[in-house]
Amino acid sequence: QVELLEAGGRLVQAGDSLRLSCATSRLTFGAYAMAWFRQAPGKEREIVAAINWNGGTTYYTNSVKDRFTISRDNAKDTLYLEMNNLQPEDTATYYCAAAGTGDIGYYQGAYTNWGQGTQVAVSS
Repeated sequence: QVELLEAGGRLVQAGDSLRLSCATSRLTFGAYAMAWFRQAPGKEREIVAAINWNGGTTYYTNSVKDRFTISRDNAKDTLYLEMNNLQPEDTATYYCAAAGTGDIGYYQGAYTNWGQGTQVAVSS
């Protein structure tokens, strides 16, 4: 059974940086696009960033452009999200997801495997 395990979430102050990681197992990691989604309390889950199978194409939602960087290490079967200049509105549970194909998907339905999430809280 495919497993995705997120790590790195914690409470930080506005302006701080965090690096999330998503370790995968029993997944042909290098074959699939990956993404980070987040869900804030009382809100719907939204895509934050996505990366295609070889890291050559990335996508960011507008609110995180120029602050967040998604990357992957196919040799380590691990996905990352570097988050800089965090703001209170970034507070959410962050989920790692694996797509069903190597190309980026922009909606939850394109992703077939999900992690349990890691919580990020940003205080003002």
